[in-house]
Amino acid sequence: MFTVSGDRPIDDVFEEIRGVYREHDYPWVIGYSGGKDSTTALQLVWVAIAGLPQEERTKPVFVISTDTLVETPVIVDHVRNTIERINEHAAKEKMPFTARILRPKVEDTFWVQLIGKGYPAPNSIFRWCTDRLKIKPSNTFIKEQVAKYGDVILVLGSRRGESMTRDQVLNKNYMPGMKLAMHGQLNNAWVYLPIEHFSTDDIWTYLIQHHSPWGNDNRQLANLYQSAQDGECPIVVDTSTPSCGNSRFGCWTCTVVARDRSMEAMIDSGQDWMIPLLEFRDWLAETQDPEVKHEQREYKGRDGRVRFSKNGRLLYRTYKLAFSKAMLQRLLETQKEILEYDPDFSLISEGELHEIRHIWLSERQDWEDSVPRIYKEVTGRDLSWKQYDISLPGRLEHEVLTRVADRHNVPAGLLQKLIDAEWQNHGLRRRASIHNQIAKIMGEEWRTLDEVKAESEQRQKATAEEA
Repeated sequence: MFTVSGDRPIDDVFEEIRGVYREHDYPWVIGYSGGKDSTTALQLVWVAIAGLPQEERTKPVFVISTDTLVETPVIVDHVRNTIERINEHAAKEKMPFTARILRPKVEDTFWVQLIGKGYPAPNSIFRWCTDRLKIKPSNTFIKEQVAKYGDVILVLGSRRGESMTRDQVLNKNYMPGMKLAMHGQLNNAWVYLPIEHFSTDDIWTYLIQHHSPWGNDNRQLANLYQSAQDGECPIVVDTSTPSCGNSRFGCWTCTVVARDRSMEAMIDSGQDWMIPLLEFRDWLAETQDPEVKHEQREYKGRDGRVRFSKNGRLLYRTYKLAFSKAMLQRLLETQKEILEYDPDFSLISEGELHEIRHIWLSERQDWEDSVPRIYKEVTGRDLSWKQYDISLPGRLEHEVLTRVADRHNVPAGLLQKLIDAEWQNHGLRRRASIHNQIAKIMGEEWRTLDEVKAESEQRQKATAEEA
């Protein structure tokens, strides 16, 4: 009989799962990423509950998988097909399982944040993507179940020893004598780890020796891991979960790591069509080079303020609009290449393009209305772009405004923002908010880059003298 870590029979694991299921009246939410650990946890729970009499299968079990919309393409089909099979077999076998794929809201997607708002490519210090693409969709679903049922049990495919931070969080939140831990950030959510003490060998031995109850081929899953880069991106519901960099089950856009060895391995194994994705990802990672940041990024953030490091160095922040335009064009060109491989695969959705256009027009003073132009230049097609009721300023107005601003020694960007604020409030019966917008705009940093650099040099000199 198969034993876990050499001494615990697998039947004991099934009994433990059944015991937790019987003991609490809460519904279960199982996080599924498509990888080996989450697959093992889900399969164990399925088999254990299938061993209960049908009248005892009373509590619903929700299986959730978060699609960031920038997942590694090979994994997208794997997860989608699995979700469909789970729902199909659950209906046939009268199991209390319901599987669904969660996605971020369009305003939170990777491309809207990166290209639309100008957020810099994620790194180990500023991993903004995790919260927006993974934590928010999962936590929103969990909170909905808490509101409906009172409490939930969150089943994760996490194992001890994978992350010191994660282990510390678990140890802190475990109740003595209980198999459940309190979730550190979600009220009324309890965490259960059925494979907590499984080793990697235990995981693979179980999957290979036990068939998938919903009809998947676990040997095909093993084939996805046949390289040194066999990481799995777990379901993420808090910030203690480690980065998914180098993972076959992470995002193809991930720039948290220097190299995407997983995608490189996939290409080496014959997935040549992914080369344009790797080239785009590597190009995006190069924007983190301190030597080029001043060329690609603004010296102030979306809040209009400048920031300095502890030693006084000026921190370049959001991407410049011109560079955001270059990113959009390159992404669409990459998508054009990928469509030759799969006509149904899209890197960026129409909804995201519309949202990026709205942000550029309303927040980033894109008076040229560049998104429709860039899209047509690359694809040769038009979309159903929104037509505005009033005429927007364009390239000519921008050129005239720039000349006037230069003549009077006033920042052209300041005038553009003030005009845009008036445009956004055009036609409103109550215009009280315009005064707040004007005050906010005037409170932003409007010194020139040279003036801000001079302050940075003074700060650095003062820091060096203090040291």
